[in-house]
Amino acid sequence: MIASAPTRQPARTDLSALKFNQLAVVFVTLLAVILTLPALTLILGAAMLLGAVLPDVSPMRAAYRLLGRSLGLSPEIVEEDPRAHHFAQGVGGTFLLASAAFTLAGLPVVGALLGVVVIALAVLNLTEKICVGCIMYFQYRRLRYALLRR
Repeated sequence: MIASAPTRQPARTDLSALKFNQLAVVFVTLLAVILTLPALTLILGAAMLLGAVLPDVSPMRAAYRLLGRSLGLSPEIVEEDPRAHHFAQGVGGTFLLASAAFTLAGLPVVGALLGVVVIALAVLNLTEKICVGCIMYFQYRRLRYALLRR
């Protein structure tokens, strides 16, 4: 008997979870910037980074599972590799941690600007389906391939 190679399941992404994350980022960051609450950006940034590095224990995913249905969101699963979205989430989380750090260091304008950048990019993704962090991920992969191929 010839053993066949195990078939690999295609990577999947829940578009509703992405939408939930973007909405949460916009509203929490907007609240943090308006009220100058760096603790909010610190917590959200840490949650985003944790989810980017360890998606299975993501606090954002847990919040989506807890609140998504009550907000009218139902899973919309597509065959799409989630790594670009995880990378984008990590970039956003890094920006939010930097926002909190600058605000706590007495530079609230710089902190607010970083928060506004995150809000703008999340809104761009929500409204136009343009994920700048995903574009960064694919450019990084392209550069890495070009450098390692030599």
